[in-house]
Amino acid sequence: MLISFLKRTAQGRFGAILLLITLLVIISMLTRLVFFLYSFSNVEISFLNIAGILLFGLFYDLVNASYFIIPFVLYLWLVPQRIYITRWHRFVLYGLFFVFTFILLFNGVAEWFFWDEFNTRYNFIAVDYLVYTTEVLGNIRESYPIEWIIAGLVILCGAITYALHNLLNATRVIPIRFKKRSGYALILLAFPLIFFFTVTAKYHRFSNNAYANELSGNGMYELFAAYLNNELSYEQFYKKISNNESFAEVRNMLRTPETRYISSVPFDISRKVVHTGPEKKLNVVMISVESLSADFMSSFGNNQNITPFLDSLSQHSLFFTHLYATGTRTVRGLEALSLCVPPTPGQSIVRRPHNEHLFTLGKIFEEKGYESKFIYGGYGYFDNMAYYFSNNNYNVVDRDALKDEEIDYENIWGVADENLFTLAEREIEKTLASGKPGFTHIMTTSNHRPFTYPDGRIDIPSHTNREGAVKYTDYAIGKFIKSCSSKSWFNNTIFVIVADHCASSAGKTELPISKYHIPLLIYSPANLQPQHVDRLMSQIDLGPTLLGMLNFSYTSKFYGYDIFSLEAGRERVFISTYQSLGYVRNNKLVVLLPQQKLQTYQINFSDESMVPTNEDKALTREAIAWYQSASYAFSEGLMR
Repeated sequence: MLISFLKRTAQGRFGAILLLITLLVIISMLTRLVFFLYSFSNVEISFLNIAGILLFGLFYDLVNASYFIIPFVLYLWLVPQRIYITRWHRFVLYGLFFVFTFILLFNGVAEWFFWDEFNTRYNFIAVDYLVYTTEVLGNIRESYPIEWIIAGLVILCGAITYALHNLLNATRVIPIRFKKRSGYALILLAFPLIFFFTVTAKYHRFSNNAYANELSGNGMYELFAAYLNNELSYEQFYKKISNNESFAEVRNMLRTPETRYISSVPFDISRKVVHTGPEKKLNVVMISVESLSADFMSSFGNNQNITPFLDSLSQHSLFFTHLYATGTRTVRGLEALSLCVPPTPGQSIVRRPHNEHLFTLGKIFEEKGYESKFIYGGYGYFDNMAYYFSNNNYNVVDRDALKDEEIDYENIWGVADENLFTLAEREIEKTLASGKPGFTHIMTTSNHRPFTYPDGRIDIPSHTNREGAVKYTDYAIGKFIKSCSSKSWFNNTIFVIVADHCASSAGKTELPISKYHIPLLIYSPANLQPQHVDRLMSQIDLGPTLLGMLNFSYTSKFYGYDIFSLEAGRERVFISTYQSLGYVRNNKLVVLLPQQKLQTYQINFSDESMVPTNEDKALTREAIAWYQSASYAFSEGLMR
């Protein structure tokens, strides 16, 4: 009876839907197999993991299919029978099937590029990229032979459609009246509605191995899920305590020797930071370097010699060896460096609505008589950077400030870093000419796929690999520092070099600590003695530490510590993705996850290995307090 039903269905017009679902599952399974082989060394091979990858993978492929076929179902439902059976309409059917097949194959290729870059399925990053199609499509065209890829896919789609044309023609054999078509269509359309309310991306998080979890998902579905969940309510999705408790805990943890609270209001963390002695009105140049992992430097064991200048500079700087980024995106790094707050789930605050007039590092410098500037080598509208910084006490300068003849090289992300630094040097001198000291935050772009830069600067040809891009950025920073050293204002300036995040965040665990380790160098030979600082430190601690070095007294709403005033043993760091919130202290990592879940790991910092361990309730409470209070503070306007 079932065979007879399937045969009859296949000979009716909805047989085309069965063909499309079958094709989707085959392509998805082949994509999964390719990813599995590519990442084989990182997948813990076990019966449970393999079974989970296959079974959960098939389930999510079918869930994705229920959404993917909606337009085709609507068409097959509504097109009249008299049109459907005409000879010319079969070419319309071939065309529609060709288009849907092309989308599936193109998605498979796009997923490969995304997996190669991030070692994950589509996620929050992919959603962000879809918003900025100019940069992303430009990056793809510069990185890959996209025209040839599309041509190949068109040929392959044509071959598949031709191979299946007899089966498509067979769907015209049995006529189906509108009433019966409506029954079929409503059943098919009911599935995505049911799945929307009952299925989430969490179900395939079955393993302790992050790669197995990613392989068991479906890229299209993950993109859809990430779009729906790009802003997560801490209150709704995470373990929590009362807001009164969370702020009481945080107020206690933020108490340090150089601060005192100026209010007894429970949700107010405003503190007066007091330093004795004169303030040092030194210029500050902060360079946040795109994707500069600590392990690119020979100082951390790299043997490729791709950061010769930074390695040399580290011997003449305050060199912080245990600094950890808060996230995996540039906007998350900019958030940490400017707001000095723990990451909140979902979007970075840089990208969120109502992010104006916040308490930022730029605001403190403005209050001290500085001119604060954010200088970017690309167009400032990308990732909402221009809006965020211009509405938070910074003047924004981007590539529009450069004339064509001032640009040696540019790609879709921005101008070459050496041209960015030429612009920055000019802007610094413009600020100083006005009689004000300057706080200048520079964001580089060259260490980004397609890894292109001017020829002849380094010994690795442009468009070769990330190592070349890292070495070029190192060259450009060296050229900039050497140029500044000849200026009259050099001895009155502090240079801060820090990464926005690491080059890769993928690992065998949800939050691999090694993928958040970044370098920090603070260089000012006339003002600072070289020193290695080996204390654990979060990216959000840089702002308060820098202000402490300048001996500034000010009112603070920052969540970061001045590391030089903090008592030993109180160090902690925050690491995150858009939904996994990690808190590290006392060699343990607590990971807060949606659906009120958590994981705990023991960390060996000598090799940055991690082993699952039992929950530490006191540490979990601390993690909840930090993250819950920060999320509440932003949503309620308390960061202003």
